[in-house]
Amino acid sequence: MVAEDQNSCGGTTEKKVILVLAISLFAVLLCLAGWFLQFTTQVAAGNKSESEVVIVPKGASVKEINTILAGSGLVKDDVRFLFLARYLGLASRLQAGEFALHRGQTPQELLKELATAKPIQHAVIIREGLNIAEIARVFADGGWCDAEDFIHLAEDPVFLKSLGLGSRKSLEGYLYPDTYHLTRKGHTTADLIRMQVRHFFTVWTEIKAVAPLDLSPYEVLILASMVEKETAKAEERPLIAGVFFNRLKKGMRMQSDPTVVYGVENYSGKITRKLLRTPTPYNTYTLKRLPVGPISNPGKAALLAVLHPTKSRFYYFVSQNDGSHKFSATLREHNRAVNKYQRSRKKKVTEGSRL
Repeated sequence: MVAEDQNSCGGTTEKKVILVLAISLFAVLLCLAGWFLQFTTQVAAGNKSESEVVIVPKGASVKEINTILAGSGLVKDDVRFLFLARYLGLASRLQAGEFALHRGQTPQELLKELATAKPIQHAVIIREGLNIAEIARVFADGGWCDAEDFIHLAEDPVFLKSLGLGSRKSLEGYLYPDTYHLTRKGHTTADLIRMQVRHFFTVWTEIKAVAPLDLSPYEVLILASMVEKETAKAEERPLIAGVFFNRLKKGMRMQSDPTVVYGVENYSGKITRKLLRTPTPYNTYTLKRLPVGPISNPGKAALLAVLHPTKSRFYYFVSQNDGSHKFSATLREHNRAVNKYQRSRKKKVTEGSRL
């Protein structure tokens, strides 16, 4: 009888222990759930009408993303962020790039926004007529690449060969000028260059035609680079191209000032007689024909001007100091125009310096 009572008592004790453990476990789970729920429903400081720009590097882990977002005050740096991302199935969908994320959101709302947000686009303007070094500086100033790396790659024979331009010594002329919309998604220098070269060939395919005097496509590019540097006025480009063709037909030197200074180190900004007389592969005052390569990166209008030049009797032109040019058919007319527009300008500058 005593033994039965002891068994009964032992069974009751085990049940009590199990019950206590179950209640304890439930309490722990309840606390964990509350702890987790408290994080997921906590609204960050700020208003949803406000946004914060954040940059998520390529390959960043969820924990690293949490640290980045916390640094901007969008969420707490908390292990629960990782659990939430996995629970929502968003851990593998969080994007890299630059985003404008809204403030005043719960972690759940923030995660969903980051998983679907569109990266910020930056307009990078590459103007017509820039050379390789100048384009490199534009990209470098925007933080897109290192200028020296850009220049080096634009002259790398192996890279040029990969672009189908193995016979060229540089990409001068092929870096198409335009407004490019870039996102901070880890663009490499090679990506930037490929983007411009690809754009050039797209435009060239649209406009290519048989050039006057049967110029090769590369000669068209060289001449277009000269036209681009000579004038910024769209209406003058076909006329200037026509002047160059007239000179080519007659066997005259091109005598284009921009070719004189191309590649000259420590250029002071003034074209001297010494520069005019110094032979280089680009100086058209000493060359009998075109330079060895382009001197800038021309746009579509300059390319079209060379493919469809304006026929005229002009062989000369000189700046009128207002962005336009005076065109002349004879050397005598040209010398009068030079005297009127250039020498009078120098005189005014000299007189002004005396004041």
